[in-house]
Amino acid sequence: MKKKYYCSLHFTMDLIGNKWKPLVLFHLLNGPLRSGVLQKTIPGISNKMFTQTVRELERDNLVSRKVYPVVPPKVEYQLTETGKSLEAILKELDNWGKNLMS
Repeated sequence: MKKKYYCSLHFTMDLIGNKWKPLVLFHLLNGPLRSGVLQKTIPGISNKMFTQTVRELERDNLVSRKVYPVVPPKVEYQLTETGKSLEAILKELDNWGKNLMS
């Protein structure tokens, strides 16, 4: 059963509002990345947390996962159209952080 939301910001924060989700989404803005490469772009994320995060993003239709039938296994993640719609927001958050850091 889907949650019922009375506030759109609450709904949005449930989709992208943890420590890792915005980082995964941001790093996928330039195109698809293999699982290992994507994980390495996010220092400090554990294997377990990475897997949980991309699964939740996939479940919420923000990220798609493509598995190639090769050995060793190759898994690639990319933004869906819904995920791509977050581009301006993610870039603005990045710029905001850059300004505060300087």
